Amino acid sequence: MSKLIEEIEKRRTFAIISHPDAGKTTLTEKLLLFGGAIQTAGAVKSNKIKRHATSDFMEIERQRGISVATSVMGFEYRDKKIIILDTPGHQDFAEDTYRTLSAADSVIVVIDVAKGVEPQTEKLVAVCRMRKVPIIVFINKMDRDGKDGFDLLDEIEQKLCLTVTPLSWPVGMGHEFKGSWSIYEKKLKLFQAHTTQEDAVEITDVNDPLFDKECGEKLANELREELEMAETVYPDFDKTAYLKGDLSPVFFGSAINNFGVKELLNCFLDVAPEPSEYITEQREIAPNENKFTGFVFKIHANMDPRHRDRIAFVRVCSGIFERNKNYLHVRLGKKFKYSNPTAFMASKKNVIDEAFPGDIIGLYDSGNFKIGDTLTEGETLKFSGIPSFSPEQFRYINNADPMKTKQLNKGIDQLMDEGVAQLFTRKSNNRKIIGTVGVLQYEVIQYRLEHEYGAKCDYEPVSLHKACWISSDDTSKLNDFMKRQNRLMAEDKDGRPVFLAESAFTLDMLQQQNPDIQFHFKSEW
Repeated sequence: MSKLIEEIEKRRTFAIISHPDAGKTTLTEKLLLFGGAIQTAGAVKSNKIKRHATSDFMEIERQRGISVATSVMGFEYRDKKIIILDTPGHQDFAEDTYRTLSAADSVIVVIDVAKGVEPQTEKLVAVCRMRKVPIIVFINKMDRDGKDGFDLLDEIEQKLCLTVTPLSWPVGMGHEFKGSWSIYEKKLKLFQAHTTQEDAVEITDVNDPLFDKECGEKLANELREELEMAETVYPDFDKTAYLKGDLSPVFFGSAINNFGVKELLNCFLDVAPEPSEYITEQREIAPNENKFTGFVFKIHANMDPRHRDRIAFVRVCSGIFERNKNYLHVRLGKKFKYSNPTAFMASKKNVIDEAFPGDIIGLYDSGNFKIGDTLTEGETLKFSGIPSFSPEQFRYINNADPMKTKQLNKGIDQLMDEGVAQLFTRKSNNRKIIGTVGVLQYEVIQYRLEHEYGAKCDYEPVSLHKACWISSDDTSKLNDFMKRQNRLMAEDKDGRPVFLAESAFTLDMLQQQNPDIQFHFKSEW
């Protein structure tokens, strides 16, 4: 077996997604803990303790207790290399999550037992379904009172449009939570808070009298009835159906208490897909091709503020990436070599000599990369499915400290390259407008400009409904439209024409009146 094939078979690259506060970052930490990658889990929202979640490495994340940027963590467990992409849960940072999903081969969805399926989860799972990404569901916080198991599974099927099959079933809930029956492993796991030993007592038969003794007759009988019903209602687990994205296994647990996490991790390793094919505009790329290909799905400036570094996150799609070898930057048509490519453990980075399909590597970048850029050994390829969406929030950005104009411009430039937000320059007055998917991004931009670039800004409201890119096969008609609508025209960071619609009515009317003009609501077309 070749080294390339061997390394591909070892890798499992997946994203964890959820609505805010469902426990996604906590689950990530516990997976790292069980995988031996870290020794102590951080207290994600505790201000009393100096420890913080390993995956929340930006200062603003530590202050707010939420994830605002995707972080990448890799570790080895059971002879496999696991790469976790921990994504922001907050809807204001959904665009970062959408792009990250393009670099993942499978997904774990975290759902709060009390809140059930929430809106952000619906949106993200819809993207996964569209790409036929295999999904595992983890129902979290079983040590708290919440919804009935069957009701939750119905809700997942209806709202997320997934076909589910439970691979574990809870024994009680909240203060009565005793553990879970592993349908996958056919044994009882008893709950002990805050221990990594979740299987201190193992019972392999639900009718074992020891079951009644450990859990109480009432809960033991309830479990037997529910298991019987679950076996009737839900299909058996089928790995082929899961890999096609047609069947989603469900686990119950409590990430904060380490319960159900190891079981989830073990099953994940057994069933999750290896690195798979990627579609480019030119052809399909198989991971076992000899020549290296990869694409940039994220850019992050100042991961280490002391070094002012800017890193492009690259998903390796095929072949072997080698340090100090020349690779073609397709958009620029130039070759570059990288002397210190890195692998990640949250904010910790290790220089690597080679990387394989499924790996996420960091390349130090002096401003050459944009999100969606392709690297190859010479072939001209463009990976599809890494869009920028039309913003829904708009504000003028003003310089609050004229002495720091240079720093402000550099900061805005770099943050826009990261995809944090989008910058539009209005044609009529040259004023700069920041467009975002959510309001919270303005706070992040302001904070990062001050703390990472030493620049200060403030905002001014601007009443806009939507920004959309425009194009036409008829250049004269496009120019005529732009002249007539000059007051509402702008350019994006790359100089492409953008129409700033003041209302849904105006936009609808202009689309009908100008059939030769195409209005695009994402910048990849």
